[in-house]
Amino acid sequence: MEILLIYSPAPRQVREWLVNVPAGSKAVQVLENSGIFEVFPDLQHHNLQLGVWGQQVKAEHILRPDDRLEVYRHLMVDPKIARRERFKRQGSKGTGLFAGVRSGGKAGY
Repeated sequence: MEILLIYSPAPRQVREWLVNVPAGSKAVQVLENSGIFEVFPDLQHHNLQLGVWGQQVKAEHILRPDDRLEVYRHLMVDPKIARRERFKRQGSKGTGLFAGVRSGGKAGY
């Protein structure tokens, strides 16, 4: 059966492998057969987060034909913290609900 393996090493970069494995193969077997560890050797030493069509799965997950196995990168920054920092930089008067305040009106209305 054919499995599509997807990995994004950096933002706006996507690498794809089409891997032929026997029926009933686990996600970890697809990773080993794909050659991804030769291209990205640092992935071998990390606890990988995997998904099938956007749903997180474990390495022991049994794949079905035409599944898309995704290897997720670890986040550099928590998205909530990044959003909070962006808001601090931009200021509260020029973004979101506060961007279109009419003269004499209250903020957010």
